[in-house]
Amino acid sequence: MSKDLPRSKAADQQVDPAAVLAFVDAVEADSSIELHSLMVVRHGHVVAEGWWTPHTPERTRLLYSLSKSFTSTALGLALEEGRLGLDDTVVSHFPEFDAEITDPRSRSVTLGHLAAMASGHDRDMMQEALTGDPQEPVRGFLLVAPDEEPGTVFAYSQPCTYTLAAIIQRVTEMRLTEYLRPRLFDPLGIGEVGWLTWPPGREQGFSGLFARTEDVAKLGQLYLQRGRWGEDQLLPQRYVEQATSRQIDTPNQDNVDWRQGYGFQFWMARHGYRGDGAFGQFCVVLPAHDAVVAITGGTEAMQGGLDNLWQHLLPGLGTGRPDAAAQEDLDKRLGDLRLPACVARSGPSRWEGWTGGPFPVARRAESAAAAPLASVELRSTDAGLEVTIAEPANALTFPVGIGDWLVSAPRDSHGDAVPVAASGGWLDDQTLRVEVIFLESPHRMDIACSLPARTAEAAWRQVPLDGGRLQTLHCPR
Repeated sequence: MSKDLPRSKAADQQVDPAAVLAFVDAVEADSSIELHSLMVVRHGHVVAEGWWTPHTPERTRLLYSLSKSFTSTALGLALEEGRLGLDDTVVSHFPEFDAEITDPRSRSVTLGHLAAMASGHDRDMMQEALTGDPQEPVRGFLLVAPDEEPGTVFAYSQPCTYTLAAIIQRVTEMRLTEYLRPRLFDPLGIGEVGWLTWPPGREQGFSGLFARTEDVAKLGQLYLQRGRWGEDQLLPQRYVEQATSRQIDTPNQDNVDWRQGYGFQFWMARHGYRGDGAFGQFCVVLPAHDAVVAITGGTEAMQGGLDNLWQHLLPGLGTGRPDAAAQEDLDKRLGDLRLPACVARSGPSRWEGWTGGPFPVARRAESAAAAPLASVELRSTDAGLEVTIAEPANALTFPVGIGDWLVSAPRDSHGDAVPVAASGGWLDDQTLRVEVIFLESPHRMDIACSLPARTAEAAWRQVPLDGGRLQTLHCPR
């Protein structure tokens, strides 16, 4: 296959353009759903793709738990190379902990159990693992005895994947990105990626991967093709079949598409299977339709996104008819996608009071969405409004578009580039509003500065899982 997936008209791959259009219309009509990108692949061809401005196709973005499916791929490769086995116990890879891990259930947890989220614990163990050992969460995880026999109960638990990733990095003596580069990323034509580390030097595995929408689609296409890419069998077919079939039941999940079972870092679904991440990052694989759908977003209504996919797009896979008018409508619609910018005035009637120092950010204890900023500072430049947002240990300065998104990639206090898009202005002479999209993440922040009190408020639309820090809202480079 070429570096990029081949492109095709929808009907040429038996996809009804009207079905894709209906899906886009449905999600845009639902105020609880915000998508940032969409890519539909059928018979190995991209038949529909769109990005909601200011999001763009070349930009990497934080995939949250969709990262787990890439970690699963690293596991499959390491198994094929004989570096480890699914029946290996975790403690066998951490002999330095052997003497203090005495509970029989803890000692019997295997890599296969980790991959299936079946360590025997009945809850997410992240906080307890950190409490047990903030410097080495694997040890903290192993010190808490499982509630049931490993392999008998499902619990979506981040330390399972974190421990699996730590073992892969230990046996390969490489970070995940280094290990995957010649084995997965280069063969698939995946360019720049980044993976957050914790502690330094160990990539997280359970989250933290930054990659493009097309990279997500390529991973799905590799699994759809049972590990084959062009002439090469990159991933063993038997592992693909294991990873994408039900290894354990998931009856206690809240939403129907999360109750269909779990494989090795892949969810089973009512149709096909998928990798997914918080706030609407999806890699949906539909073997019965020879199709892959990659989606990124900034929404908590993830079941709603899948419901619309099944209702509107799925019926159009395999029913496409040549329809030039429908294709033109779809092309235009996908080309015009955009997130609405802030509508406001370009300036106050008087600048007195707006400059001359930072606006302290008021923290409302009752607001879970409050962003952890210390202050907001405004400047009027020849180019327009400029804003500095400051955390206790970091800060970022960027220009603000009036009536439209203004994209920039300023550097924070540590010298790291943080791509953002900002729009805003004055709602009245005493109120400034700025909306900021962190373009390499699902997240956006709303800022309001007020006179005469000279105070500011800052809130997330969707609160990042780590609470929201500039350091984790951009791809590590």
